Amino acid sequence: MSKSATKIAGIVSIIAGIVFIVAGAVTWGLITSNLAEQNITVADDSEMLPGDDVNGPFSAFAEAQIINRHAMDSTGGKTYAELGGEVGAAEAAGDTALAEELQGQRTTVMNASFLRASLFTSVVSYGVAALVMGLGVLWILVGWALTSLRTAPVAPVVSQDRAPVTV
Repeated sequence: MSKSATKIAGIVSIIAGIVFIVAGAVTWGLITSNLAEQNITVADDSEMLPGDDVNGPFSAFAEAQIINRHAMDSTGGKTYAELGGEVGAAEAAGDTALAEELQGQRTTVMNASFLRASLFTSVVSYGVAALVMGLGVLWILVGWALTSLRTAPVAPVVSQDRAPVTV
């Protein structure tokens, strides 16, 4: 690769790195502001970050975990699918009061699942933003290395009779 091509590749890498860092930072900021607008606070009985505002990856994860625990506590540990089977059994037995109670629990678990999925999407988005920013730093380093390369002087080729030959 010629010196000018190496320098161009280095400059392009540095520009790409800067774009990656800016894109990752903007994404991080958008996720944070959107979470903060929801005015969610991690439940006080959470094992992780109790009382913290949900505005980052760790607080979002903590709130998702406590939502699941509350949902499972309200159903005696039964999942959405398990409750569905019990609703069907109660309806088949003609116990409409029990079927309605179980359906209410099932709705609670379903809503909890939706909330957890949204919070986990935020957590994953934070991870992707961090990855992109890290790749940006890597591209800048690669670009810096490429632009810093020095070309070594071409060594003369010597023929068998030791007479210099130009290539």
